[in-house]
Amino acid sequence: MPKDDGIGAATLRREDVRFLTGKGQYTDDIKAYGETAAVFARSTVANGVIKSIDTTAAAAMPGVLAIFTGEDFVEVGGNPAGWLINSRDGTPMHEPKRPVLAHGKVRHVGDAYAAVIAETVEQAKNAVEAIEVDIEELDAIVDMKDALTGTNYVHDEIGTNQCFDWGWIEDNRAATDAAIKGAHHVTTLELVNNRLVPNAMEPRSSRAEYKAASDEYVLHTTSQNPHLTRLLISAFVLGIPENKLTVIAPDVGGGFGSKIYHYGEEALVLAAAKKLGRPVTWTADRTEAFLTDAHGRDHVTKIELALDKDGNFLAFRTETLANVGAYLSNFATATPTFLHGTLMAGNYTVPNVYVNVKAVFTNTAPVDAYRGAGRPEATYSLERVIDKAAREIGRDPIDLRRQNFIKPDQYPFASAAGLEYDSGNYDALMDQMEKVADLAGFAERRKASEAKGLLRGFGVNAYIEACGIAPSNLVGVLGSRVGLYDAATVRVNATGNLSVMVGAHSHGQGHETAFPQVVAEMLGIDASAIDIVHGDTSKIPFGMGTYGSRSLAVCGSAVVRATEKVINKAKKIAAHMLEVSDGDIEFKDGQFSVAGTDKSVSFGEVALKAYIPHEFPLEDIEPGLEETAFYDPANFTYPSGAYCCEVELDPETGKVTVESMTAVDDFGNVINPMIVTGQVHGGLGQGIGQALLENTTYDENGQLLSASYMDYAMPRADDVPFYTVDHSKGNACTHNPLGVKGCGEAGAIGSPPTVVNAVIDAMQSGGKNVTHIDMPVTPHRVWLAMQNA
Repeated sequence: MPKDDGIGAATLRREDVRFLTGKGQYTDDIKAYGETAAVFARSTVANGVIKSIDTTAAAAMPGVLAIFTGEDFVEVGGNPAGWLINSRDGTPMHEPKRPVLAHGKVRHVGDAYAAVIAETVEQAKNAVEAIEVDIEELDAIVDMKDALTGTNYVHDEIGTNQCFDWGWIEDNRAATDAAIKGAHHVTTLELVNNRLVPNAMEPRSSRAEYKAASDEYVLHTTSQNPHLTRLLISAFVLGIPENKLTVIAPDVGGGFGSKIYHYGEEALVLAAAKKLGRPVTWTADRTEAFLTDAHGRDHVTKIELALDKDGNFLAFRTETLANVGAYLSNFATATPTFLHGTLMAGNYTVPNVYVNVKAVFTNTAPVDAYRGAGRPEATYSLERVIDKAAREIGRDPIDLRRQNFIKPDQYPFASAAGLEYDSGNYDALMDQMEKVADLAGFAERRKASEAKGLLRGFGVNAYIEACGIAPSNLVGVLGSRVGLYDAATVRVNATGNLSVMVGAHSHGQGHETAFPQVVAEMLGIDASAIDIVHGDTSKIPFGMGTYGSRSLAVCGSAVVRATEKVINKAKKIAAHMLEVSDGDIEFKDGQFSVAGTDKSVSFGEVALKAYIPHEFPLEDIEPGLEETAFYDPANFTYPSGAYCCEVELDPETGKVTVESMTAVDDFGNVINPMIVTGQVHGGLGQGIGQALLENTTYDENGQLLSASYMDYAMPRADDVPFYTVDHSKGNACTHNPLGVKGCGEAGAIGSPPTVVNAVIDAMQSGGKNVTHIDMPVTPHRVWLAMQNA
């Protein structure tokens, strides 16, 4: 049995107390004497030349303290892409400058070209309205195919709208082409991964202070990765020395990927704070969030699956157009390539895989990682084409998947897409899914639906994802400009309680609960004695933040290594106290004992002794008990799962209702089952939202038509069912000390193809030969598909 608060215990999240009682502190809550407000002037056209900006009237308005335009930042650097991707022919990608404020041209609706700093938000807004701007509107570039064939460019200086033309693995191309050409059967599917807006509950916010006496800056910002923000501002954008810039991410109300990146507003408030000598705060309203937060997905894909006469998979081949928007956000080039293409073998023993991705600039908001980041796009393509193939060759979709699954005795398994999976058992997951979902009773449930005049469909999906991003030596070869390790410091205080400083950032993941469980288990003490410190670059070791389901796999492993160092030093102190060699000391359940005797001292006694070293042999033992460790993973981790859902479809209206959703996942070892279940629930809600409701829509002029909750359909409680979640079939990760794999994105990866597969099944059960329908599967789209079938 696990400790009441150790590894494996479903303890309540300690951080929820402050959130549920309204005691959380977010960036916009932080106020000080002299606080000022920033408001941005944003383009109302998608593509245009800035002819002039007249700020005279605005500057004379009450309360206005300063106005900035793009001309103020011409000489500073641009916000860079984090990954450099080469095209298939070896040429480097195009990386146009992403300025702090637009100058010369605006490139999407919402592109900021000026900022007003005033005493109050209302005064700043009024002044923004008074700015006179002359923008010569140009034709907007919205459609990716048109962008690649036209002569109108988002960035004139590069003379193309193609960022790169990437192939993976290029050496596989000829063999994949040959396998498809000679196959007994080839299934082809064209599909769209619809563009999404992340919609975190807390909008982005940034607050800057400048301390003239010490020439230091402090930036509070809604960031998933404060050290990366500091690094980018220092090395690429403003040139502020890192030792003079502190970045603090306090409580953050959700991110889903959209707050990993550095945004121009963060640099602007820093520059304004120095100029004014006063704190400057900017907080987005919801419309700004829709217009300027990095969006997610937006792929158009053609995928082919080749099979032999017995149904064995021979090859997957894909061609994808990936929209990166008007500017390259920090992870924009990694998401459609290495986070997507490397997963295109799925859970299967397919010997040939080739992936081609063309990244395309358009006059739309930048696109970057959103919950799953490339993995949902890969899984959706694979699992939809497999389902379509099963119907074409008359095979049961589950049986066809099982036939092609990697088997447990094949690990470690080198996939045709270039990854080495270390552990898994996909058949066991599918077995459990069938059992938990009561697949045997589906026929009766379908009859009951038909009796009500409704069509019932069953959809299935098997996914694998690569998490714990990522081995630095691997991502360095693949083009990453940063290492992807993480770090932790374990500080034992004299009275025996601990502060653990972690490079990961918690914005809903439950780090303040889960990390103490790990340390408490290792030290044999109560988790309540352990405090987690995160989000402040002046207090924590340099870490790479939270995204890609990496917190426990990478930062948690650093915590383990630092705690091991603490134990090893504490053994030396205990040995000195017990007058034996440290090789004779055993540590268990919070007690240091001499092997084979009843002589022992507690962890608390050793902690106190570490800070009162009157009798230490100082040449062997330094005072204090504090250790730091960095952890660079040896491999990705590979969570996997089998999902299914049942939907009811009203043939008269096209309305789809998700009646049940079952998620069976392999997350390796589970630290806190309750937190894991909550993570899966959240992901399922977002995945169902993508499948049925959410869609970011631009018109031909680049105007965002879905810029509010009146037009962008977020899932509500009555849009989702009660979920059945099971993570009892975990196979421990073999290469990190906790054996964990990551759970934060699984629900959003596994659910979209599951829902769409169920909808197709329902329509076919009603005699309609519909083989595909793009997300979101709205009533209108379903009704039209059924009328035209």
